[in-house]
Amino acid sequence: MLSKELIMLMLVGLILVIFVMVGVAFFTLLERKVLGYIHLRKGPNSVGFSGILQPFSDAIKLFCKEHVNPLVSNYLLYYVCPVFSLFLSLILWMLMPYMSGLLTFNLGMFFFLVCTSMGVYTVMLAGWSSNSNYALLGGLRAVAQTISYEVSLALILLSFIFLIGSYSLLDFFYFQMGIWFLFLCLPLCNVWFVSCLAETNRSPFDFAEGESELVSGFNVEYGSGGFALIFLSEYSSILFMSMLMCIIFLGSNLNSFTFYLKLIFVAFLYIWVRGTLPRYRYDKLMYLAWKSFLPLSLNFLFFYLGFKIFF
Repeated sequence: MLSKELIMLMLVGLILVIFVMVGVAFFTLLERKVLGYIHLRKGPNSVGFSGILQPFSDAIKLFCKEHVNPLVSNYLLYYVCPVFSLFLSLILWMLMPYMSGLLTFNLGMFFFLVCTSMGVYTVMLAGWSSNSNYALLGGLRAVAQTISYEVSLALILLSFIFLIGSYSLLDFFYFQMGIWFLFLCLPLCNVWFVSCLAETNRSPFDFAEGESELVSGFNVEYGSGGFALIFLSEYSSILFMSMLMCIIFLGSNLNSFTFYLKLIFVAFLYIWVRGTLPRYRYDKLMYLAWKSFLPLSLNFLFFYLGFKIFF
């Protein structure tokens, strides 16, 4: 019986990963289309009907290119980092709170924090193992930025742990059957969204990839398959963060079609922000994290703790 359950778990996990990969592919197409219309141009429209096959064309092109590794790079780490980065971003998806289970467990929030913290090491080692000054500087920037905003994310999650009295993502569904947490915690929702932008190195916080200074940041020495894996892990993390925001703030009934519409809308917000806002200055990014978001999330944490004690 146990072996049957294990096989079913692996099968369902594999299907989920395949669908996430397909979702990431078409999310890149959506981003290029939306940014194209923001710039008053068409975007991809040649491959297939209205550019619908463009993601598969890009994937084939990237994986068929010759892989060139720098002569003075740390060979093993240089190759392992992109694979490990994609693995971490995909294993997070096992936390999706299906009613049937999958890998949803009582300490899901801790598992999320552990996996996102491990993602810092892949960025840092990818920048260091390339043995390039630009890659190292981009990696250091990305690590400092990610660590700074992880503090705010952890404190916001801690607020909800006090509020619902559980570490499980499944309990967010039961606690939001009457009213969404978006209406109860609007400032926290805004802070969460901005922190997710910074956590996934997205514009206007994409300092690891500042074209004017760092060319392409920590992945500047990567090409072909390595670059494709880093690209996939970044967009997989964006979709996961969108899904997590829907679960925490917008109700989390995964059996409802509206949940996936909300997920698409939150993912669309990432693209909208990229097409609208210019890049921040790095010191302002750190100022925002430590002098604005940290006190705000701490105050909300104490507020919810007191709220839970007295009521």
